[in-house]
Amino acid sequence: MLIDWFTVAAQAVNFIILVWLLKRFLYKPILDAIDAREARIAAEIADANKKRADAKQERDEFEQKNKTFAKQREALLSQATDEAAAERQRLLTEARNDADVLAAKRRDELRAEQQSLSEEIIKRTQQEVFALTRKTLQDLADVSLEEQMINVFITHLHSLNGELQKELAAALQTPKQSPLVRSAFILPTEQQLKIQTELNATMSANVQIQFEVVPGLVSGIELSVNGKKLAWSLNDYLKELEVGTKR
Repeated sequence: MLIDWFTVAAQAVNFIILVWLLKRFLYKPILDAIDAREARIAAEIADANKKRADAKQERDEFEQKNKTFAKQREALLSQATDEAAAERQRLLTEARNDADVLAAKRRDELRAEQQSLSEEIIKRTQQEVFALTRKTLQDLADVSLEEQMINVFITHLHSLNGELQKELAAALQTPKQSPLVRSAFILPTEQQLKIQTELNATMSANVQIQFEVVPGLVSGIELSVNGKKLAWSLNDYLKELEVGTKR
């Protein structure tokens, strides 16, 4: 069998042309399409992976924020509870203190009222005793209460002895100011002279006495000189009576 080399050559050329044409117009577009599709699929996969990673990161961040928020909420709740308890305790303490202050104030007011009432009772008692004593002395002894007070005071003056007599005598020898006799009533001139005479005689002195009226002495007489004092009044007996009544 004879080989037609021209035909073989022509067929070879045709095959080469066919391969080139297939490659140029068929295989290359298909390969390009396959590459493009693979690239698109890879890009989509990469995008999906990125979105999944982003979603996971967002989920982790969200969970972390939830945990942080829960901790902050518990901390705030605990702080609010502690502050509420502290405020409640403060209000209770303040209320107790206010109640104690009010109670103490009320006790002081009651004590003051009691003291005022006691003083008023004493004052009225003194006045009644004074009036009754005056009337009794006038009715029985035919002598005024003032005269009797002076007599008692002079008796006390005569009965002085010991340290008090020495102190009064020394004070009268070098008085910085005139001796002062205070009484709850106005002393007549003759009674003033009587007191001055008795005082100078008893203390071996020669002084001029000043006289002053002080109603608060409650029917009494008081001698003072250079800070030394000799006194007698019904108030002394009333105080003893008051102390005895309280026992």
